[in-house]
Amino acid sequence: MENNDEKFMIKAIEQARIAFDMDEVPVGCVIVKNGEIIAQAYNSVETDNNATMHAELKAINQATQVIGNFRLDDCTMYVTLEPCVMCTGALVYSRIPKVVFGAFDKKRGACGSLLSLNDYEGLNHKIEVKSIMEKECVELMQSFFRRIREKNKNK
Repeated sequence: MENNDEKFMIKAIEQARIAFDMDEVPVGCVIVKNGEIIAQAYNSVETDNNATMHAELKAINQATQVIGNFRLDDCTMYVTLEPCVMCTGALVYSRIPKVVFGAFDKKRGACGSLLSLNDYEGLNHKIEVKSIMEKECVELMQSFFRRIREKNKNK
């Protein structure tokens, strides 16, 4: 199972690299059902000038269209950065049972870093959460923000 997790995280990293090349925060996401990718997306907040265009929300929207149901209860999400509050809320509402993420987000993460929505007793759905390939995902983020600082310094 770990090999599959790594295989799908590599696909999420490929999506994050698309965002990176577009000067977007490099977050990529894939949603898998029965061993097949049914949705893939990357951050496009800057491009779309829309704060809700996180990779996770875009992938959830795609996946619900593919399966014809908002309940993604047979799916696993792979995302390069720990989901924020907005995205974790969408995970709860869409009933995704498992999220595998790369880098922890100590400023906005809602799956254990800053806070853990999963710990709230009243929620009707709990998500299995784990982190893999943190080093690769952190390196991509650090490289992106280094590049942005360089660009801003040279303005």
